[in-house]
Amino acid sequence: MWLTDSQKVGVAMTAFGAGFFFLGIMMFFDGGLLAIGNLLFLAGITLVIGWQKTIAFFARKEKVRGTACFLGGIFMVLIKWPITGVAVELFGFLNLFGSFFPVCHHFVAGSVNC
Repeated sequence: MWLTDSQKVGVAMTAFGAGFFFLGIMMFFDGGLLAIGNLLFLAGITLVIGWQKTIAFFARKEKVRGTACFLGGIFMVLIKWPITGVAVELFGFLNLFGSFFPVCHHFVAGSVNC
């Protein structure tokens, strides 16, 4: 699978976003690192799959609860409620992306057994 240059930048932004988010949690819920991580993650996802697919993914009827919690958690982090915001955001993240975990597990398990 070949990626365009903007998709490569998106993958890097998503990875850096996850890294900043993890670092923000490790630094006792540092609001600045968490906010940077959230913004980089969302921008990276948008660059990887595009505007229309991003909006379609977050606006699906069965993902409304996850989207509301994820975006609400990001908003809470941005208004300086990092601990509550991260908890709400992680709940939303699991609701949004939970169906991808078995696929990732299967991929990793297949790669390890080579």
